[in-house]
Amino acid sequence: MSTTTLAVLVPLLPFLGAVAGLLFGRTAPGFVRPLAILPTLGAAALAVTVAVRQGGGPAISTATELTPTGSVPIDLSLYLDGFAVLVAVLVGLVATCVQLYSTAYLREDPRYPSYAALVSLFTSAMLLVVYSGDLMVLLVGWEVMGICSYFLVGHYWETEAARSASLKAFLVTKLGDVPFLIGLFALAADAGSFRITKILSTVAAGGLDHPTLIALLLLAGVAGKSAQFPLHTWLPDAMAGPTPVSALIHAATMVAAGVYFIARLLPVFAASRAALVVMAVMAAVTMVGSALAALAQDDIKRVLAYSTIGQLGYMTGALAVGDRGAAVFHLLSHGVFKALLFLGAGVIIHAAGTNSLAAMSRMDGLAKRIPDAFWTMTIALLALAAIPPFAGFFSKEAVLVAAEQTATGHSDLAPSSAGWLVLVAGVLTALLTAAYATRLWLMAFRGRGAAAPDHGKEPIAMTGVLWLLAIPSVGFGLAADPIADWFDGAQLTPTLVTSVLGTGAAVIGVMLTYALWQRAAARTATTPATAGAVPGAVTAAVPGIGAGAPQPAAVAAAASAATAAAESAAETPEVAEVTHDHPAVPAGPAPDPGRALLGPLHRHAADGFHLDAVYDRLFVRPVRAAASLVRFLDREVVDTYVRGAGTGPRLLGSLVRRAQTGNVQSYLSALLAGAVVLAIATAVLANVNAGS
Repeated sequence: MSTTTLAVLVPLLPFLGAVAGLLFGRTAPGFVRPLAILPTLGAAALAVTVAVRQGGGPAISTATELTPTGSVPIDLSLYLDGFAVLVAVLVGLVATCVQLYSTAYLREDPRYPSYAALVSLFTSAMLLVVYSGDLMVLLVGWEVMGICSYFLVGHYWETEAARSASLKAFLVTKLGDVPFLIGLFALAADAGSFRITKILSTVAAGGLDHPTLIALLLLAGVAGKSAQFPLHTWLPDAMAGPTPVSALIHAATMVAAGVYFIARLLPVFAASRAALVVMAVMAAVTMVGSALAALAQDDIKRVLAYSTIGQLGYMTGALAVGDRGAAVFHLLSHGVFKALLFLGAGVIIHAAGTNSLAAMSRMDGLAKRIPDAFWTMTIALLALAAIPPFAGFFSKEAVLVAAEQTATGHSDLAPSSAGWLVLVAGVLTALLTAAYATRLWLMAFRGRGAAAPDHGKEPIAMTGVLWLLAIPSVGFGLAADPIADWFDGAQLTPTLVTSVLGTGAAVIGVMLTYALWQRAAARTATTPATAGAVPGAVTAAVPGIGAGAPQPAAVAAAASAATAAAESAAETPEVAEVTHDHPAVPAGPAPDPGRALLGPLHRHAADGFHLDAVYDRLFVRPVRAAASLVRFLDREVVDTYVRGAGTGPRLLGSLVRRAQTGNVQSYLSALLAGAVVLAIATAVLANVNAGS
């Protein structure tokens, strides 16, 4: 079987599995899990085969005309280069792990059949984006992912949080898709084709008439899909969906699609140096802002969500300095350890009965209750913090090396200003990333207080997946040299300067966070705790707070944290669905080093720097006011004319109806009177005519 035939089967198998799951999920429930796992597993195996056959050699391109358009043709095309085949392997691996994990995590969920089918469709759409050689076909997969994310994020549609999050994710990404679609048409108009190969050859020949405009329009769509500033606000709220969905969205689909799209068409963006500077600014703001926000989050999944935004900022930064090899290398590395982090977080939530780090920090022995999650998440957090020799170190260093080369003038692919922006923001983000990774580890696994509940060993479908993903989280970075051919032969090894900068910043972040945590733990140890009344969550009761009792700032902050933790746990329906009964967690102040690190910035960072409030005032309220005005004009003005047009004939009809009495004598009298009037009128007219 040819390589192109195998490549066609890769997205087709999950699609067929999704269709079969939707058709037979309820009538034949015994086939739901096989239909979820086997097609995705088969697609992953075929993706590996395609990657091996492609071997990092020349790109494989084939196409057939999909439909005649009369102008710019649309082709059903494949374009398999080294980047595409490796990203497809990542998608297949993570999707298979998510499907396996979900069989245990959502084993009691009545909507599991539709969930599994949507995950398969999501996977198929992303694989279509990865392999497609035509931008219109790519757009189909791009939009199908948006629809799937709407349904999957809103899986627990009974809750207001899930409904709002799914709608927000859909609308914000569509906001970016509008200019994205315009940019695609403008690009195809200049190139005369939607085929990626023809577009790239047009760019190489200098055939784009409006490179800056096209690049900025496309960048807007990428910012929405890959959650980059200023269209990133949907991603943290998307944590209202099931944890496996978060792993799939954050690691291998949707958010990775935007970065992959730029890497695919990087010459289009490189044709405009202004667009590269804009991209660098966007990446720098995204990296630093999301890392600060991650330090202030109490929900373990929101910490990881902001972490994803920041790591995508690294990838965008690498693309801004013209190095798509470093960007895709970090995309692959991040995809593996971020999937591990989210799936490990699911095990923690399953065991602890809460997603609140403050609650976990008051549990003793949680790490011993879930040793598999503890060790694998430790590996993933070390990779996230870019500690050598874990995968994240090598991929993040590749980004910093690319930025340094551009900043110092050793690369002319992008302006030096873009290089400095990415380099400075990247080093600062390395420090902040290590800080929030350390904070998460300490608060989740080094809690002090009541003993964590013991429900026995977690299902093998969940823990086995964690260890599978832990292997590339450790060793993928060491494979940079063997797989260099798949990255255009570019060297992805770190340099001494960037290693010292990046690793030094990470070590400072770890040590500083650990020291502040020890100080916070020593302070909270002197504060007694009381048993909460909310199972699996933290209550708002704090000793010393009552009628007439003094309320020092520290105790008030503890009460606020306790209340937030209780609300956070209560708003997570998957906690009740996948966990056992849990004893009450003692309430009290939590040792949170993030508060000391951020100081007065903590309150603003916890709320995402109030961007939602800013957007509400700048866009939502004006749009609603305009909608109210339109509604008023429609109801009170337009409808008035419509009602008037109907009222006139109705009044005339009522007058005519009065003459219809049903009395024959009245009708004859009227007829006679009319005849007399006509006779008189005729006589008068005849006399007038005779006299003239």
